[in-house]
Amino acid sequence: MKPSVPLLYSIAQGSPHSGQYAPENILVDSPSDQSSRWSGATHGATKQWILLRLNSLAVVKSITFGKHIKSHPCNVKEFQISVGMTEDNLTEIYRGVLKNDSTSETFAIRHTNNSGVCFPTRFVKIIPISSHSPGFHPSIWFVSMTGISDPAYIQNVQKEYDEFRETTALRLILKHLRQRRLLSPYATILERAGLRVEHPLVSDLYDAIVLRGNWDDAERLLVQMSDTGLFTEYLQSCQPHAVWQRLHGTNADGDVPCPRGGHAMCIDTARSIIYLFGGWTGEKSLDDFWAYDIKDDKWRVLCHGTSSEQNAPGARSCHKMVFDSKTGSIYVFGRLGDGDSLKPPSDARTETPAAPAVPCSEFYRYHTRGADSGKWDYLAFDTAASGGPPLIFDHQMVMDSDAQILYVFGGRVVDNDVAVKYSGLYSYNVRLSKWKHLHPTDSSGKSIPSRFGHSMVLEPTTKTLFIFAGQRDDKYLSDMYAYDITTNTVTELFSNFTTSGGPDACFTQRAVIDSRLKELYIFCGLTRAPHAGSLTVLPSEPTNWVFRYHSPPGRWVKVLPEQQERKSRHPCQEPVPRYAHQVVYDPNTKTVFMHGGNAGITGAMERAVEGEDKQEGGKEKRLDDFWRMNLVRPAVKEIIRRAKFRLRQQQFREMSETVSQVKALAFLQTDVSSVVDHNDPTETELFRSLLTHLLTPQPPTLVAQKYPSEHDDSPPRKRSRPNTPEDDTEVWTNEVAIKSPMERLSINGDLLRRAAEPEGEVDAERFKQRTEVFEELLGYVSSDAKQPDGSLLDMVDADCL
Repeated sequence: MKPSVPLLYSIAQGSPHSGQYAPENILVDSPSDQSSRWSGATHGATKQWILLRLNSLAVVKSITFGKHIKSHPCNVKEFQISVGMTEDNLTEIYRGVLKNDSTSETFAIRHTNNSGVCFPTRFVKIIPISSHSPGFHPSIWFVSMTGISDPAYIQNVQKEYDEFRETTALRLILKHLRQRRLLSPYATILERAGLRVEHPLVSDLYDAIVLRGNWDDAERLLVQMSDTGLFTEYLQSCQPHAVWQRLHGTNADGDVPCPRGGHAMCIDTARSIIYLFGGWTGEKSLDDFWAYDIKDDKWRVLCHGTSSEQNAPGARSCHKMVFDSKTGSIYVFGRLGDGDSLKPPSDARTETPAAPAVPCSEFYRYHTRGADSGKWDYLAFDTAASGGPPLIFDHQMVMDSDAQILYVFGGRVVDNDVAVKYSGLYSYNVRLSKWKHLHPTDSSGKSIPSRFGHSMVLEPTTKTLFIFAGQRDDKYLSDMYAYDITTNTVTELFSNFTTSGGPDACFTQRAVIDSRLKELYIFCGLTRAPHAGSLTVLPSEPTNWVFRYHSPPGRWVKVLPEQQERKSRHPCQEPVPRYAHQVVYDPNTKTVFMHGGNAGITGAMERAVEGEDKQEGGKEKRLDDFWRMNLVRPAVKEIIRRAKFRLRQQQFREMSETVSQVKALAFLQTDVSSVVDHNDPTETELFRSLLTHLLTPQPPTLVAQKYPSEHDDSPPRKRSRPNTPEDDTEVWTNEVAIKSPMERLSINGDLLRRAAEPEGEVDAERFKQRTEVFEELLGYVSSDAKQPDGSLLDMVDADCL
């Protein structure tokens, strides 16, 4: 990947401006000059804009807005950015909000399409939507952009993008031809272009359903498609339900870890063992060390108090612990102990020992395998002295076992200073015993803001760290970043994932990753009530999310509670909302394990750091419950059942017109009924409604067809559904009507039939019905194995409106 450089541009056009505030002023960064800005001629709902023309084609990656030296009522608040190769064909790629201050703001903007193909840009249009003070003309002071403009690179980008557009256009044309039953041109184009429109099994399904009406073949093809994995993408995209089960295992004495929050857990997935260490009871820090055997559902005490062991860590909370799958070692780092103070000595708690003048950040390792099994290593007395992070808490830590490198990001620094400080990103090379301070930036030089109480997970395949949420200063965050370890670069995925369908900004939420499924599972913690300042709340019900990162920037899906029918068969089990809890994930069994945490106090609460004293007036409840959770999505057999139900609906509809009512009714009561979910009210109602085809049968339409009058020059109407050829009021014909003055194109019926199409042409209405069935079933098929979404008609509408 070529490095980003500043991009030069000129002003192409603009809406009328106010007085001397011409658009050319934004070319110069002069924050102290009151007149060095563009200002729109009007205010309110009138659309205003500036069109920028890049000096050369480029891949634009970021845009920076400079500002006046102090806040200004005319400053743009909301804005929109559109880009394109020509000024008449621009696509919106970003909507954002600028702060009313003097600090320049840089935004990473989209430079790839939904298929991940990079696109070149010549024109950039900035559209102010509102200013910070109503009634004032919107003003922009300075604009700069960065991106890639290397000619050779841009030439390749443009070539790839043009090829993508050509292929997509041709696939849409082929889809349109097949929907209109122009099968001979369809086959000819396929043969000459050498283009694959869909998976061969999907083509066979079209042939079985639409052309031949062979329902048995169609159902057999559904099973083959399932075995080939064509339904996998759909299954993963389904909104999941959470199935929780409380675990009641104890140790040999009937004991379990006591109630706590701010503890640490890690998992050995090879041996199915979960390790738990430390935490805060609400009165003191803990130093007990436990192991849980997942298969036997039993706890085991490894040590009642590590403080008494050689080279072992003392009591602590808000620390982190990771497991190295290659060596079987556990690494422990960070703490908030009883002797650590976040306030100046004069404000320190009197019941605890005085904090040391310079707190030290110890680093520990525990062996679970080999000759040293059960022993601790004291790796460092103070990691800061050897280039590592200072003493921190509520940070995040992950382990790349293959590379034998550990990563630590964020956390609040413990240094007895009243000023709040945050730690950055560090790596620790296990083989070399060496720390390194990393300084990743994006294309505009922007780095990941430090924070604490956030989440960080490692994607081992792509060597990517996902970092999101948490707290900085008094603000709860809802941003998300991807850090590429290989290139030491960062990409902002979301500046505000809440507005993109994700969770609210939150603190001490927990996250785990399944790299095979390309999913993150997020278990939310504390949030802030709207317009309530620093007041924090726990949701009344658990709020859990799935983040799917299969294609950038990713998609958020809320986890639904347990399905009602399952609740009716099993006692309702679900953990209460909490924060400062811990979760681990076993990718082999697709199971999340959650333990403990802080359930808060009755009513609204003001959060204190887990491990600090609570304000007077309420006592928080620490938890000792232990849970397992699995996400349930529709099974493959359920998808096949739904598809069969749709096929048999159409089969029955045709039988009601072609066979005796007795035979059709028997098929409805046996074959159709057998694939109906009679516990689903919607399916049950649909099944009952099928009987109307027998009560009011349609006359056969195998011969008679309605053709437009030769004087009828009305164009085909827009489809009522995006993936069906016509709406229900229209009649399919073997002619294409074209609006005058051009002559109508008449196509011989023989040209509308592929060589493989059997004799006995299907009538237009039935062809339409079967096409609808086929395209409904395509909803279950992976996007790369079927015809593209959208239609040519939608494009015509967009161009003509």
